[in-house]
Amino acid sequence: MPNDMKFSIDILKIDPEIEARRVADFVADQTKNIFRRSGVVVGLSGGIDSAVMAAIAVRAVGKENVIGLILPERESNPISSSFAAKHAGQLGIDCREVDITPTVDSVGGYSKRDDYIRSLVPDFKPGYKYNISLPTDLLERDSFNFYVLQVQLPDGSIIKKRLGADAFRAITSFANIKIRSRMLHLYYASERHNMIVAGTTNRTEMILGDFCKYGDGGTDIEALSYLYKNQIYQIADYVAVIPEIIKRSPSPDTFSLPVTDQEFFFRIPFEKLDHLLYAWEKSLPEEEVSSVLGIPVDAVRRAFKDFTVKNRATAHIREMPHALS
Repeated sequence: MPNDMKFSIDILKIDPEIEARRVADFVADQTKNIFRRSGVVVGLSGGIDSAVMAAIAVRAVGKENVIGLILPERESNPISSSFAAKHAGQLGIDCREVDITPTVDSVGGYSKRDDYIRSLVPDFKPGYKYNISLPTDLLERDSFNFYVLQVQLPDGSIIKKRLGADAFRAITSFANIKIRSRMLHLYYASERHNMIVAGTTNRTEMILGDFCKYGDGGTDIEALSYLYKNQIYQIADYVAVIPEIIKRSPSPDTFSLPVTDQEFFFRIPFEKLDHLLYAWEKSLPEEEVSSVLGIPVDAVRRAFKDFTVKNRATAHIREMPHALS
């Protein structure tokens, strides 16, 4: 998208056929000429990004050279595996499901995590569902960017506990074990079958840091990282991702109580998020963005501030390890 294009509601529109071919050509070149491998492994989460990546990998190297791995653990949403398997079946790729619960438990221990949550919410017991979330009304009002632990009791009621920095790190460090455990299994499969691991991080996640270093960020290629989430959906329609995945709200699926990506990280509805992020990247005037998107200037300003904070705070996860030379 040229920098001199006038900002509009259509600014993120792409030709999905051209972009799908561009990504497929990149994947094919990387697989065959750079890594000199025989195929591609994709972790299928039941979400839109991995579904698109798998579909494009088929176009790049052929369905017989793509492996889809479904990697649930005991707290994963069962619908994720169901959607992933259905999409893999439609693509005709080799699809395997591996329960990574033992891997996760061997590193962090669910019981240790439960003990920690119980220290914050004494009513918590093993098997109770939980998540952590942020206020999602960033465009509506000024609010502090603090996380809340939510525990669901057997009667369906929710106990909420505001988290300090140490508590947030303690809980998310366990969640990140799940993400890094998946990458361990992906690389086992890729090395066993002489394949590369294809990442699924999009531009929206990459810029704002919504990925785990050496987890879903530890891959051989990131073919989708130049595309905003909005554009991933455009390609999803073109490559015929199953409707169940397209209609599903994006979710990290790392907590036992479901939470969307908006609730966990972005704080802004997806129909506005990418346009605001594009405008922030291009340093467009707040008044112009406000007019085009039909939201107050103060809302644009809050979004831009949030993007700046997230981008700076996560800069280290986009970098290679620092080294002396």
